[in-house]
Amino acid sequence: MTTTKITSRPFDAALCDLDNVIRFYDTTQLSILERGAGLAEGTTEKVAFAPETDLPLLLGTITKRQWVESIAIGLAGQVPEAQAHELGAALAKAPFWADEVVVAMLRQVRAHVPLVLVTNATVELEDDLASLGLSDFADHVISSARVGVAKPDRKIYEIAAAQAGVDMSRCLFVDDRLENVEAAVGLGMTGVHYRGPADLRGPLGFMLES
Repeated sequence: MTTTKITSRPFDAALCDLDNVIRFYDTTQLSILERGAGLAEGTTEKVAFAPETDLPLLLGTITKRQWVESIAIGLAGQVPEAQAHELGAALAKAPFWADEVVVAMLRQVRAHVPLVLVTNATVELEDDLASLGLSDFADHVISSARVGVAKPDRKIYEIAAAQAGVDMSRCLFVDDRLENVEAAVGLGMTGVHYRGPADLRGPLGFMLES
């Protein structure tokens, strides 16, 4: 059962996406391989992140190795099979890093309200957070691969709000994908379409140190 606190704050929990808000990938090596294969940069990602290829991974029903195989199948006809697998593997192994500016801002927010990561992620998420030094960063982590449902399905928002212990109308939701933000707003949340740290300063400003 969720509860709503009586407060002057505009929200009582912050729900935040991970990828392209906090975590970013370095696809330099992939781009080099694509150019060498005569492909336009971004071709591999377009195949990899198509729903029919990506969603099974994000729901935890296939392994990352199987995902790479799906990418290679999707690239068939554009490059030789061995090259297609190399491209898929390069994406799967791309190094990642955390934006320390956003991390610092959200740490300040967590001092005031619960912070919940709500992410379409793989079963490797816990290890990934540990490698970034963010294992204890949020109060709760809602991963699509663990709960079996992905954004923008309403169920994942309901799970996140329940974990935060507040009504959805008292949640702030941050995501880089507009369709995910629109889904949150449709459920009564306050939405922030993230494109850079400046997008957080308005809604979070009253919690941030000057």
